[in-house]
Amino acid sequence: MSPLSISDHPHRRLNPLTGEWVLNSPHRTKRPWQGKEESAALAELPRYDRDCYLCPGNKRANGEINPDYRNTFVFENDFSALLDESYEIPQNSHPLLRIAAPRGLCRVVCFSPRHDLTLPELETDEIRQVIDIWADQVEELKQQFQWVQVFENKGALMGCSNPHPHCQIWAIDTIPNEPAKEHRSLKAYQQQNNSNLLIDYQRLESEKGERTIIENEHWLAVVPFWAIWPFESLILPKRHVRDLPELNSVERLSLAGFMKRLLTRYDNLFNTHFPYSLGWHGAPGMDENGDHWLLHAHIYPPLLRSATIRKFMVGFETMAEPQRDLTPEQAAERLRLLSEIHFKQKT
Repeated sequence: MSPLSISDHPHRRLNPLTGEWVLNSPHRTKRPWQGKEESAALAELPRYDRDCYLCPGNKRANGEINPDYRNTFVFENDFSALLDESYEIPQNSHPLLRIAAPRGLCRVVCFSPRHDLTLPELETDEIRQVIDIWADQVEELKQQFQWVQVFENKGALMGCSNPHPHCQIWAIDTIPNEPAKEHRSLKAYQQQNNSNLLIDYQRLESEKGERTIIENEHWLAVVPFWAIWPFESLILPKRHVRDLPELNSVERLSLAGFMKRLLTRYDNLFNTHFPYSLGWHGAPGMDENGDHWLLHAHIYPPLLRSATIRKFMVGFETMAEPQRDLTPEQAAERLRLLSEIHFKQKT
């Protein structure tokens, strides 16, 4: 029996945050044909679009007029998936047909009045303003709701219907599925080891360096050992902060520059506006003890080999468990070696 090589042989890796496994098949990258590679045509967007319902001064779908905002702009989602209302749940006699009536609300955050600039193209102080808005919104909404999810879907490939750079914030009176898995795992690890899972992991990755993309005094970005998406990343603070409002002024400014560097690398990988879903996870609200939590962000980008070839989660992935060919170590190295000057600035 030959020894296992994680660079050459199929193997499974455990995600300690969820308790779920992911299959790695690095030998498949040695296949002679990797699929047709194409370059995506970059649409030139205007600074202002009179037909965009997120641009300053424009009319939204519900008839309201946006203010002539100059920085960030927050408003209640016109088509909210959650409502801040209570409902009486009908009686159901069968235990397999359970329902619940969640209470919540949804907001939209426009990063900038500019229709044509994504997060990595903003100046560092402009990204800092976005981070401050995230923190303020989380602090406010955690007083009323158990979970506050800050997330950005970037690009049409991720279902984003409007190119004006923005994110969403959903608040709900329960802990949803994905953070609930982390909640259980983080709590169990704390009880068993008397330490914080993600703090231990951050220190481990900082020491090893093989999956590190970038690092500064306050933050670390890695392709996690258990990554599912080809160029997935995990952003971790180096101080034990449980959620965004706990970040001090220095850490927020540091994070702004850090995110600009990281997201610029994504765009430079295939010279395109790299699509992704980005989301922040932090301790739940409603006065629950969250010391076992460490604030962190997940970035799930789907592109695999070019601006038009994506990783599909189908077949074995949907019926059995996630699978990847490119190892996290290989992905991290590719991102790490990229320039921090945005490709659009070079041209």
